[in-house]
Amino acid sequence: MIRPVLRLFAYIALAMAIIAAVLDAARSVGASHLVTTPLQESWQSLSVSSLGVVEAYFKARLYPVLWDPLMLWILATPTFVVFAILALLLYSLGYRRENRAGRFAAR
Repeated sequence: MIRPVLRLFAYIALAMAIIAAVLDAARSVGASHLVTTPLQESWQSLSVSSLGVVEAYFKARLYPVLWDPLMLWILATPTFVVFAILALLLYSLGYRRENRAGRFAAR
């Protein structure tokens, strides 16, 4: 039951990675040099207040030292990279391995 949901979220994350990559490619062509949009900039363009809420939650409920080195590094990473890695992780969690014995082996 959980594997199809994980694969669905992986496909959604992959679609978002492709959209972000196409937007960055279009901006790069227009600027005549490589332009990548950090996750923080993309997040702020969608919802300014939610980024502050997530930061306050991290600092109050979770380990506050985790915000500075890890989350700020993730927020500085290009958007398409973050969503591509997220899609890979979700798909690998939802992946069902094929039987090692094969289809025609006796069971």
